[in-house]
Amino acid sequence: MFDIRADTDKENKFYISGRPIVYESKTNLGFCDEVIRSGALDDADLSDVRFLVNHNTNMIPLARFRKGDKNSTMQLQIDNKGLPIRLDLDVENNTEAKALYSAVQRGDISGMSFMFTIDADEWENLDSEHPTRYITKIGQVLEVSAVTFPAYESTEISARDKRALDEARKAISKNSEDAELEKLKLKYLMGV
Repeated sequence: MFDIRADTDKENKFYISGRPIVYESKTNLGFCDEVIRSGALDDADLSDVRFLVNHNTNMIPLARFRKGDKNSTMQLQIDNKGLPIRLDLDVENNTEAKALYSAVQRGDISGMSFMFTIDADEWENLDSEHPTRYITKIGQVLEVSAVTFPAYESTEISARDKRALDEARKAISKNSEDAELEKLKLKYLMGV
């Protein structure tokens, strides 16, 4: 599902490339499945994205993409499969970058993840024990990470999704006649 690798280029610069966001790939979050739909990134805010390890926002970013800044240490662009990235690592002056490069090269870290906001989504099978959420529009990508366990559980969005799922079920079961109206309201509110 996710792809990450370590390599050097012609100038012997150390870099990592990968794909932290993959379209049309189902992920089991435990309480529901989640799928990022093709095109969900089309209008997303990618103006300032950091690269971290394991979503640790307390650490210094190992790279950063800033739209319009040709000196950014990370490059990214949306394609038909999701979001591929490439970042240059300063392994000579940053021991954390050197450790990450080594871990990726050895295959000890082989996954990626991301932190994001949602502008639009759709739910399927909300009345089941394990519904599916389709994210149709991502609002902003805040950071991408190399992760030890490539799943969405460590991102802030998962915890918020679980509460939203519980609220959706309560609203629908409260009044079955208004279930469709409640689903539409939920669809609107979940993207906020």
